[in-house]
Amino acid sequence: MLSEKEKPTCPFCDGKNVELYSSFGTAQLVRQYYCQNCKTVFESIRWSGTADASPEKTQGIQTVGVVGSGTIGSGIAQTFLQSGLSVTLYDIEDETLERNSRNIITNIEKMKVKGKITPEQAESANRNLKVSTKLTDLSGLDLIIEAVPEIKSLKIELFKKLDAVSDPETILATNTSSFSVTEFAANLNHPQRMIGIHFFNPAPLMPLIEIVKSQLTDQTTIDRTRDLFLLIKKRPVICKDTPGFIVNRIARSFYNESLRIVDEGLVTHEKVDRIMKKAGGFKMGPFELQDLIGIDINYNTTQSLFDNFQNESRFKPHYLQKEMILANRLGRKTGKGFYKYE
Repeated sequence: MLSEKEKPTCPFCDGKNVELYSSFGTAQLVRQYYCQNCKTVFESIRWSGTADASPEKTQGIQTVGVVGSGTIGSGIAQTFLQSGLSVTLYDIEDETLERNSRNIITNIEKMKVKGKITPEQAESANRNLKVSTKLTDLSGLDLIIEAVPEIKSLKIELFKKLDAVSDPETILATNTSSFSVTEFAANLNHPQRMIGIHFFNPAPLMPLIEIVKSQLTDQTTIDRTRDLFLLIKKRPVICKDTPGFIVNRIARSFYNESLRIVDEGLVTHEKVDRIMKKAGGFKMGPFELQDLIGIDINYNTTQSLFDNFQNESRFKPHYLQKEMILANRLGRKTGKGFYKYE
């Protein structure tokens, strides 16, 4: 038994209260120290949340900009809208922006019909949604989150532009699942306001939020961000700026081992999903999740971790995913992945 002085810090979030836990890696049992905060990440999926932050703690975060109106961007926008905040949704094409903003309103209406939100909340959400194809319309907002494709150069250039049009007090956030938040911050005139806010799909329903502190993020930015999500009944988990953060780093074994099992002919992907849901308690199996996320996005995240961990074999992308990408079988968004969709 190690003394408190001998215990290492948590590799995910620098936490001090660590214990030795076991988890399965690629064909081996991995034992390592990490903290209770990170151990309970997946339990957050079933967490209902309690609002233990006050509006005063968030230092006036009432207006949010979301850059990118795709699946995750629209979900992020909806999350804030149904919590009573004002949202400006940005995209480069009017047609795309109109279609996706219309989907947000439809989703909010469905939640009202199901009793998930009140008619007053739905009306407020409709009123508080603004759309724009001009980045200058994001000036003066309290928080701006990017949800553009996972291309590093694209994100770096975007943040340079956002740095120029936004106020110095505006929090700039990336929804990246694998890139370095510190690298993005280093390109800003005010790097202390840069932070990672990683949502999970579908954003309005998943309570877990990874808040990623870069080497340059100041404590005020961390506190304001954390308290905002507590206020809107999400479960924020603070983690350090390591490749894949917490969830995507753990999830590589979930996906990669499933792909290997199916590729070896031991079982079908349908059976893997069924077992993981019935025996493991997961809401979705690994192949259903890949189809939902996008097989190309999942593959790129794995490739990013593989590169950043100096080609560690446990993070190596599986060729089956690459073949699916070449065949344009990307999941729900193309109508066919591991499953077919109407």
